[in-house]
Amino acid sequence: MKRAKAHVLEPFDDVNTDYIISGRYKFKISDMKELAKYVFEDIQPGFYKKVKAGDYVVAGENFGCGSSREQAPWAIKKAGISAVLAKSFARIFFRNAFNIGLCLVECDTSGIDNGDIISLDLKKEAVFNHTKGERIKTVPIPGLMRRFLGNGGAIEHFKKYGDFKIEA
Repeated sequence: MKRAKAHVLEPFDDVNTDYIISGRYKFKISDMKELAKYVFEDIQPGFYKKVKAGDYVVAGENFGCGSSREQAPWAIKKAGISAVLAKSFARIFFRNAFNIGLCLVECDTSGIDNGDIISLDLKKEAVFNHTKGERIKTVPIPGLMRRFLGNGGAIEHFKKYGDFKIEA
């Protein structure tokens, strides 16, 4: 992926799905592109206006905890975020994100500062912090989930291949 800006969230740990997209929006707005305008609004007002297509969200432990609704990963994806980097993810959020083609990467995010220019190389299993000249090892993404990313999510993958086999 290309070089882009890191947006480090506060709070850093336990960013729940209501922080990602507040209930006051997710139940009233069905258009995901419109909903994306309110991503992280409760913890970082104006976040959507600060982010550019391809930027990265950076957080700590247990990102995406809380509700299992898919509006949270959709709002992130439709905001143009290329990937979320965190120390760990809530299981349901993790699965929902890959199902819609949103890339989540587990790694040590403690050395990434807000505004750092970073890039992600899934093949090399690394995040490169170009601001600091550092390489951060990532947890490998399983093959089928990588295919989901390449095809835009589980449904698009199934439409293309008719099954969930890794080979195609």
